[in-house]
Amino acid sequence: MITWHNGTVPSHQEEEESADEYQRSECVLGYIPVIYYSILLCVGVPVNILTLVALSRLAARTQKALYVYLLALTGSDILSQLFIIFVGFLLETAVFHRDVPVVLLRSVSALEFAANHASIWATVPLTVDRYVALCHPLLHRQISYPARARRIITVVLTLALASGVPFFWWSDVWRVSSPPNTLDSTLIWVHVTIIYFLPCSIFLVLNSLIILRLRRRQHQQRRQEDSRQQRASAGRLGKTTAMLLAITSVFTVLWAPRTAVVIYHLYVSSVHRDWSVHLAYDLANMLAMLNTAVNFFLYCFVSKPFRGAVRDVLLLKGAPLHPPRSFHHRHVSANTSNSSLSSNAFYLSCCLLGYWDCP
Repeated sequence: MITWHNGTVPSHQEEEESADEYQRSECVLGYIPVIYYSILLCVGVPVNILTLVALSRLAARTQKALYVYLLALTGSDILSQLFIIFVGFLLETAVFHRDVPVVLLRSVSALEFAANHASIWATVPLTVDRYVALCHPLLHRQISYPARARRIITVVLTLALASGVPFFWWSDVWRVSSPPNTLDSTLIWVHVTIIYFLPCSIFLVLNSLIILRLRRRQHQQRRQEDSRQQRASAGRLGKTTAMLLAITSVFTVLWAPRTAVVIYHLYVSSVHRDWSVHLAYDLANMLAMLNTAVNFFLYCFVSKPFRGAVRDVLLLKGAPLHPPRSFHHRHVSANTSNSSLSSNAFYLSCCLLGYWDCP
């Protein structure tokens, strides 16, 4: 068994004052977390940078708010990988276990929590946008556009980053052998609420409404003959909704163990005193950080435009400023220009179906 320090270390003066309280906690996994986080960082950062470039091309080409939200989510994942994985787990394990100023260690801790909150809360406006697009399509046409999406993302990320400031006083669960005090309990509950319970409640409610709306729409379409236009719009909506459900579901599953272990540490047994809790906390952190590197593969599996953008980036192809429209779109445009009445009818039908590319 290798004695390995996983968290921050108090100053030399604090160690002398409270030697009994601060002792090294043995890491059962040894060097495995270091190897795992190194691989995750080497894979996750390039993959997320590739995702960022591909989404930037799609955002410039389509001018859709959807890609603005996905860009914010990807950028937040990169920050999480740099602050939490690289600085928090790798540098603190390899370098920061030596005597360094406590202020520096606490500042790094606050940055880690801020990046973590930003990564998770960047998904919330995306979920709200998809809910409005499916359940209130006419309203979505009016309020959803890139400029508004950028303002919303700016506010959300600013609040998420500011929420990391109180965690400057976060206690080092790896070393503190004394039971959590009132401040520790408050910070832990604020953390699990911000990081898991509150966003998951929003995901659960909105995703349930989205699924009910889709089922109701499918039931209505079975009663009537589907036109080619209806099938195209339904397929496009289905893929985007599947992407959203995949992102939120993966987050809920991967972060559930860490949330449970943190609460267990608070009320039952501490990480420092019980090696099994220490092991569970290590594994839960490793599982949670996997969430920062999986979105690229979800996008590739669901979205054909995203796969095309990634292929163009890898092949160093420039994105067309004005992509050619399909024959079907040109035919629709020609017909709608002949009569204002038919144009209005087609526009309303597209909006009611949630079709984003209608004229």
